[in-house]
Amino acid sequence: MPRQNKSAGIETSRSSRRKTTAATGIDAYFVEQQNQDLLRFITCGSVDDGKSTLIGRLLFEAQQLFDDQLTTLQSDSKRFGTQGDDIDFALLVDGLAAEREQGITIDVAYRFFTTTRRKFIVADTPGHEQYTRNMVTGASTADAAVLLVAARAGILTQTKRHAFLCSLTGIKHVVLAVNKMDLVDFKQSVFEQISDDFKSFAKDFGFESITTIPVSALKGDNITERLGNTAWYQGLTLMEYLETVDPTTTTKTITESTIEAQREKLIFPVQWVNRPHADFRGFSGNVVEGSLKPGDEIRVTASGQTAIVTALVTMGRDLPEARTGDAITITLDREIDASRGDVISSAKSPLQMTDQFEAAIVWMHLDEGLTGRSYELKLACQWTSASITNIKYRIDVNTLANEACRKLGLNDIAVCNISTTKPVTFDTYENSPALGSFILVDRFTHATVAAGMIRHNLRRAQNVHVQALTISREDRERLNGHKGKVIWFTGLSGAGKSTLANALEMELHGRGLRTYILDGDNIRKGLNKDLGFIDADRVENIRRIAEVAKLMTDAGMIVMTAFISPFRQEREMARDLIGADNFLEVYVSTPLDICEQRDIKGLYKQARQGKIPNMTGINSRYDVPSNPAYVASTDQSIEVMVRALVDLIAG
Repeated sequence: MPRQNKSAGIETSRSSRRKTTAATGIDAYFVEQQNQDLLRFITCGSVDDGKSTLIGRLLFEAQQLFDDQLTTLQSDSKRFGTQGDDIDFALLVDGLAAEREQGITIDVAYRFFTTTRRKFIVADTPGHEQYTRNMVTGASTADAAVLLVAARAGILTQTKRHAFLCSLTGIKHVVLAVNKMDLVDFKQSVFEQISDDFKSFAKDFGFESITTIPVSALKGDNITERLGNTAWYQGLTLMEYLETVDPTTTTKTITESTIEAQREKLIFPVQWVNRPHADFRGFSGNVVEGSLKPGDEIRVTASGQTAIVTALVTMGRDLPEARTGDAITITLDREIDASRGDVISSAKSPLQMTDQFEAAIVWMHLDEGLTGRSYELKLACQWTSASITNIKYRIDVNTLANEACRKLGLNDIAVCNISTTKPVTFDTYENSPALGSFILVDRFTHATVAAGMIRHNLRRAQNVHVQALTISREDRERLNGHKGKVIWFTGLSGAGKSTLANALEMELHGRGLRTYILDGDNIRKGLNKDLGFIDADRVENIRRIAEVAKLMTDAGMIVMTAFISPFRQEREMARDLIGADNFLEVYVSTPLDICEQRDIKGLYKQARQGKIPNMTGINSRYDVPSNPAYVASTDQSIEVMVRALVDLIAG
């Protein structure tokens, strides 16, 4: 059957739609829209597989375009060389014709459209590998995925990556749209080979359904109707699939106890303590999962306190019941200790807390992810400092093999152990995307560096407990006669850190104070003898030193650390761990040329000869402290610097 010319019937179809709307009335139309359910789906796949063209075609077929848009599309399509009466629908999604000349989508573009059966939000995500992080953003809220494959190209690396990320983010229903079938003469054998290859690759991804459809987004085949070119295909069109797929359908066995647990489940992160006047106190937020009504008993996860809900307050009226997605303020029958970041649950179905868990991580930043480095973690409304304690393995998206690695690069997918500085309310991502997903944020640039999905709690989080000791730090300091402190010397190799630390210790020791020096070279001969000088090892080196210094400060001693400690992140981690009141950062500001002239250990000479690949100041960066407690410079004598440091310690 010959293909219909869609563009020829544009005005007829739009006139028909206007008559239908006029006949039924605008009020009836809005009632129809209100009663429709919503499907969120993502389009993904490799570069030039036709994602933008497909979305543009869907918008056109759903009659969501205005006449002037169609006129512009027709004009621009001819300008960019589209053959015959075909319309390049990618122009609609990729933006203006001038932007189209760049030829790529680099961000997530959200589009909204409706049919008579359902409302849709579609996220068009970039196909380039460097924008994988954007794809994760789109997938995180999607109910289903349309994964495009160009018929002539077949399954590519980025196709596999996106399929794997769909499984990681919990998407259970996937359409494999084998696009550009017109370029392979609509051959059934090509379609079936790609379909078999994908199903074989994705068989262990946990998808509830994989539906394969041969399409031509440009020509319109199997988008909303069959145009006769794939008579051998008897399945659903893409629009039929999107209108009928049930994202809640699961093949898992659901028991009565599971259903009852879901009814009792409540996740309500507190976003704001609402106190407009002295006679009103409520907790505002969104019901992320579950339901809530007056009379229900709730529990604050962190404190364990319980109370009875007295009202569900909204702008217009009090609600008899709040369900998933509702924004409300709850009032309680008694005062409880809760603030922003706390998570409220049903007293009958309490939530768990942990400070260590295993997670799948997608690294999203050019800066490498390193074990031991401190980041800010956001989970629901909860913020805390966190670090990667162990990169267990990286996943090769081509083979799904687990590879050993010590650092994370842009777009790496890995399984890691995460440790937080304080317990957080959590669940596994499979059970609760809201409490099982998190982001890691750089503490200085505030850039989101990673997204993670919690796989399970680590047993050590429950098995290890702080042992209460009778003798406290204050008792030890009283016996010593002085406060415990850490003097953190930092600077280039050869700057004079150890020399200054040694002179300071001699002065303090002569005054009867209890001191100890942790020197970089000495520590690397023992505690840290297993570490090298790559960035990951430098981070771990400083983490261990910070932990040791903290213990020695707890013993009431004055500890001097003489380490290059080149990275600002790790120095700040040490400050946070030890406590700002007990931490003095001393920057030994000796210029590089003077350090090279000294070259006491011959390291700079070797670095200049290329024999040392990770020499700070030469081929490895040094972050100059932005606000040190004291700057020691070469124009001062040792005696002057020591006196100044003694005064700082005493103060």
